[in-house]
Amino acid sequence: MGNFVVSARKYRPNKFNEVVGQGHVSQTLKNALQNDHLAHAFLFCGPRGVGKTTCARILAKTINCTNKTADFEACGECNSCTSFEENASFNVIELDAASNNSVEHIRALNEQVRFQPQQGRYKVFIIDEVHMLSQSAFNAFLKTLEEPPPYAIFILATTEKHKIIPTILSRCQIFDFKRIQIKDIIKHLEGICETEKIVAEPEALHVIAQKADGALRDALSIFDRIVSFSGDKISYKDVIDNLNVLDYDYFFKIVDAFLTENLPDLLNTYDLIQRNGFEGDIVILGLAEHLRNLLVSKDEKTIALLELSENLKLKYLQQARLCSNGLLLTALHIANDCDVNYPRARNKRLHVEIALCKMAYAQRQSATSFSDVKNGAHQAAPNLEKKTPDLSPIPPIPNKEISSNSVLNKTVEKTNGKIPEQKSVQVSDTEKLIPSPPIVETTSPNPVFDLEKKRNPLSTPKLSSLSSLKEKILAKEAGIKTITNIDLADLLEIWENYAKKNDSPSVRNILRSADIDVDRTIIKIRVAKKLHKEIIQQEVELFENLREALEMPNLEFNMVIDKSMVIPDDLEKPKKLWTIKEKYETMVEVNPLVHELRMRLDLKIDSD
Repeated sequence: MGNFVVSARKYRPNKFNEVVGQGHVSQTLKNALQNDHLAHAFLFCGPRGVGKTTCARILAKTINCTNKTADFEACGECNSCTSFEENASFNVIELDAASNNSVEHIRALNEQVRFQPQQGRYKVFIIDEVHMLSQSAFNAFLKTLEEPPPYAIFILATTEKHKIIPTILSRCQIFDFKRIQIKDIIKHLEGICETEKIVAEPEALHVIAQKADGALRDALSIFDRIVSFSGDKISYKDVIDNLNVLDYDYFFKIVDAFLTENLPDLLNTYDLIQRNGFEGDIVILGLAEHLRNLLVSKDEKTIALLELSENLKLKYLQQARLCSNGLLLTALHIANDCDVNYPRARNKRLHVEIALCKMAYAQRQSATSFSDVKNGAHQAAPNLEKKTPDLSPIPPIPNKEISSNSVLNKTVEKTNGKIPEQKSVQVSDTEKLIPSPPIVETTSPNPVFDLEKKRNPLSTPKLSSLSSLKEKILAKEAGIKTITNIDLADLLEIWENYAKKNDSPSVRNILRSADIDVDRTIIKIRVAKKLHKEIIQQEVELFENLREALEMPNLEFNMVIDKSMVIPDDLEKPKKLWTIKEKYETMVEVNPLVHELRMRLDLKIDSD
């Protein structure tokens, strides 16, 4: 069995130029070496696997190098460099503070500081995981760290900078290491694949880099694991199977189901994901990330935020064109609520399925997002079949003998521009085939006449109503949608009927407290609080009922928050309960005869 060396050790950088993703640290240290401005204490802090200890070792190696290159890198050939690479250098002392964290260990370190280096200029002490030192050990280390001998240099490394006492921080030159970008990790893995003669798909390397979460050491460990599984050919499928990662294609299928409101495909896709061993919270988190990527893909200025391969970016751009901002924001809101409430759900699968069903019909709810309605963003893509009910009125049945135009013209001619006195129009059997015209807005103050008109739509209407009715029927035959005014009375009646049928008392009160007004084809809704607005927006059935009853599929809504509608606190407070005596005294003030009646009947006031 050969001596296998893991990639994290085999490809560990030996020079500053080889350090991945930490150019700001490497360049600063090289400039300090060039200008001979080296501090006596350094603190390298940052997440795991980003190169803190590696940079500390490179700095320790370069400081004592006797033959530095032109760009101040270690030569790797002198006695100091070769002894360092063979772990035989007496000038570099490494201490693991996780296991040497007591005062005695720090005292031993202070004793070693007293001895000058055997060769070279400096004696370098590298203390890894320095935050693990005890409080007493930190205090014992303070004096040495503040005033070391000129030949001693301390390099401290930690992943938890906040645990180090301020007196130590003030004595060190601090370098913050950042998470390594996905593109830098991919580039490094591509170089290793080229050296090891391994063929890897770009999407596979991207998943490895994404799974590493900014740590290059983790990425190399995952890379070794995948190579052991798939050999010298790494495919995207091998990576997602081995790392148990949810494939992007599932999320693309789910969003396609949203766009077409295809609930069966949506539930079947989620069932397939469940059978592959993924829990519901993983699905919701992945779907939320997918929706976020689609929202980012909507604008060219934010496409750079996508840390994806080029092929995957193209797929996101194509699907993002089909999604409205309202749909994505509504689905993100539902996904966030599902994720927050998931730990408390007793039937977790049903909890996720309910959230997916809400997202499937999010296009209808996003239609009530009033900014999207005005911009027309809620309309579905033209190539997608949106499974929404057809709310357009039934077209009139053509008749050779009598058409709708002739009926209207004859009615206008007979009236000569005047409204007949509550006489019914004689309608033949042929004319009865024409559908009843919708009730249009009238200004009649007579409620009896309005009630009769609703009961009998064929009763003679006003001249203005006949003109609008004629235009509407002509527009229907021509396939043009007309814009008519909304009857506020009808609107309020539909609103109140919906409120009565609502099961929640709080929702009923909120609906009834809203102030409703109309402006041609726009319904204006004023509410007192933001919570009331959000609750009304969730009543999608209410908006559908209004569109259907008013025969206006493109009906617009404008909801605003009016703080002047808020009831003052003093009115909301419960009234003080009156005692019997207080009630009696009030009654006497209103009518003094009450007192006389009590005295005559010899009545006494009960005590409370």
